[in-house]
Amino acid sequence: MGLGMTFGKTYSVLVLLALALLGGCGEQRNTFRLLDPAQPFDHEIATKLAAVFEQNSRHRIEIVPLPADYETPLDALEAGYADLAFASNVQPYREGVTTVMPLYPTVLHLVYRKDRPADSAKVLLRGATVNAGPAGSASRRLLTDILEGLELREDDVTFAESTAELPDVSVLYLPISPESIEGALEEAGIADEYRFLSLGEVGDIGTGSLVDRAVLLNPRLSPFVIPVGTYGEIPREPVLTLAADKLLVSAPGMAAAVVYDLIGEIRRLQPALAATHPLSFRDLGREFDASGSTFVLHPGAQAFTHRDEPTFLERYSGVAEVLVTLVIGLISGGYAVIQIYNRRRKNRIDGFYRDVMAIRDSINERSSAADRAVAVDRVRKLQNEAFELLMREKLAADESFRIFVTLSNDIVAQLKQWSTKGAKQ
Repeated sequence: MGLGMTFGKTYSVLVLLALALLGGCGEQRNTFRLLDPAQPFDHEIATKLAAVFEQNSRHRIEIVPLPADYETPLDALEAGYADLAFASNVQPYREGVTTVMPLYPTVLHLVYRKDRPADSAKVLLRGATVNAGPAGSASRRLLTDILEGLELREDDVTFAESTAELPDVSVLYLPISPESIEGALEEAGIADEYRFLSLGEVGDIGTGSLVDRAVLLNPRLSPFVIPVGTYGEIPREPVLTLAADKLLVSAPGMAAAVVYDLIGEIRRLQPALAATHPLSFRDLGREFDASGSTFVLHPGAQAFTHRDEPTFLERYSGVAEVLVTLVIGLISGGYAVIQIYNRRRKNRIDGFYRDVMAIRDSINERSSAADRAVAVDRVRKLQNEAFELLMREKLAADESFRIFVTLSNDIVAQLKQWSTKGAKQ
């Protein structure tokens, strides 16, 4: 088989492979590993998100448990154990975590026993037993900020480590979800014994109130009003409190184009998510400000907020890398094959040089006419063999071949000249 046919087939295979790879670009699929949140409501949302993706998207979300080796989901995320996690926007900044998008607002619910004096938040909390979650949790951090605003110290309250005894005050840091709040109150044993604490009057917003102070010192918080009757018969009056976003976060190593597509896909699936959690996901499509995020905004999220859609090469960089690798490999391999092929051709023409020069050196002017005739015949046979190899692409019609033809013709002419001179003598 000729070299041209060989490389023609090789390049055809490459083109077919490239078309197959490019054809799959539009159907690129990703599986995202999402750490299972510890809070029941967050776990419910994560499970719903995975189910909606499974039913309506080419991508998948896989819920993975938090390994025992890691204390928090963000630790596991930074270590590369998973791709995504939920995080409160009031958690401390971490270098190895980036914000993908806000999911839903999480609202601070302060509930207290009916028999507890509650002339003001300061009176209510001083000396109270408080269930605010474990140390370092978002609910504990928010309560600490409130205590500071009320000029109370942490040792002015007693933090309950369990719900075995009914606490004076419970801090529930949850989205607006009637079922979840009622379930949390029942689990805490205060379903029939609680009232909501308001951090002020609704009209206090913007007047330098306690809520304004909290928002000023922590810009990631925002004022929030729980309307009358949100949870059945309660609250009986509007409740002024604080809220912060629950964020979807990732490790910074995720490709920008992948995160860009993930945000677009979650927003596309908003109706399916809101079907079971309408209050939580009603604002899923809103624009979000990077300056309000605890963590650095992921480049893919930043591109989405600026409507800077990834280019073809950015989106399918993996496919492009494969194609470039194949092309470079083919070029390198092809060059090596051509070098070997040319070397073999050179070796063949060198063989013809040796043979024709050996014939020339074996005959001289004193050789008999019969020997000269045999020599001419041998040179002609070499020429015929060389032309046959040329037609089969075993030899190249290059300068070396032309030198051989000229040399062999000169030898034939010299032999014939000697034969003519001998005949005249």
